[in-house]
Order: sequence, then C-alpha cells, then structure tokens
Amino acid sequence: MAERVDFWFDPLCPFAWVTSRWILEAEKVRDIEVHWNVMSLGVLNEDKNPSPAEDPEQLSRWIPARTATAVALKHGEAKVGEFYTAAGTEIHNNGNKDFEAATLNALRAVGLEEDLLAEAKTDENDVEMRASHDKGISLVGQDVGTPIVAFQGTAFFGPVLTRIPRGEDAGKVFDGAVALAQFPYFFELKRSRTESPAFD
Repeated sequence: MAERVDFWFDPLCPFAWVTSRWILEAEKVRDIEVHWNVMSLGVLNEDKNPSPAEDPEQLSRWIPARTATAVALKHGEAKVGEFYTAAGTEIHNNGNKDFEAATLNALRAVGLEEDLLAEAKTDENDVEMRASHDKGISLVGQDVGTPIVAFQGTAFFGPVLTRIPRGEDAGKVFDGAVALAQFPYFFELKRSRTESPAFD
C-alpha cells in the first residue's frame, strides 16, 4: 500500500507551488500517495492585514484558498489537486496576479462550476478552511507558513525549494526528508536563499 503524504498549500504561495510540483514528481518514483489540504496565508496573517470583508485587495488574496476549500467540500480531494494544479499554473507559471480571474480560469480548466468563485467571495466556507488550516499548523507550530508536508507520523514546514527536482532527484529529496522525519529530535535545517522560485 502506498504511503500517505499530506500536503497543505495556499495557491498563492510560490514556494508551496514549487514544493507541490516536487512531491508529484516524487510520487512517480516512490510508493507514496499525495493528499491535498488547504491552508490560508490570509488566515495565517490576518492579525497583520485588513479583513477581506473590508479590503478588496485582501479579498482577492483569500479567493484562491477559499475556492480550493469549496472544491474540497463539493467535489472531494482529487478535484482539489486538479484545481490546485490549474490555479498554480495560472498564477505562477502564467504570471496572472489577478487572483479572481486566475481562479475563474482554473475552475474552467478543470470543468468545475463557476459559481464556486462567487462562494469564495464570501466567508461561507471559512469555518472549514480554518479547520484545515489549523490542522496543518497544529502539526508544525505557529511560526511557519506554507507548504506543510506530513508523513510517517511527523510534519515539516517545507522543504523550501526554488527549483523542481525531477525523476530520481525528486525521490532522493523525499528519501532525505523521510530520514530526517525518523529522528524525533530533528527540527530545522536552514540557509539564506540566493534566488527566487523558478517554475519550469
């Protein structure tokens, strides 16, 4: 049976996008099965920013994660992965920073109802989105962001990657993460980034 890997993401995060493409590459060369979970940078940073109900710019930044939540509630986890791939491609690879338009394009690309976008402009599913977000954060602590990857009874923020490992390289990165996860007293490796994420 394939090993379960849980992945928490906000579609806006470029680092989560790179890491998500890595875990899908790893899924091709390791016996793992990725399960997609929504978290929200809006929720994570809401004490620092205006409410989405009061600020149009903040609302636009909440829309992709809210839409992913609506997809999960109405169509299940498999469609969440499809929506995330479409939304991430639109936002990151295609550079579409009109997040409402990018979300609409993503819904159309995977054949989902466009009225999910209207839902995402409200707080209708915020209880469920916050619950998913809180579940991921509870595994790693409050001083991190997205992505969160959980497997073999442990979870990490990251790995933070700026390029997408492919093929066996993706498997080797996963093997390294597994090795670290097996040591209960390991918490952090870090160095300063010298480049921005690349999505090719």
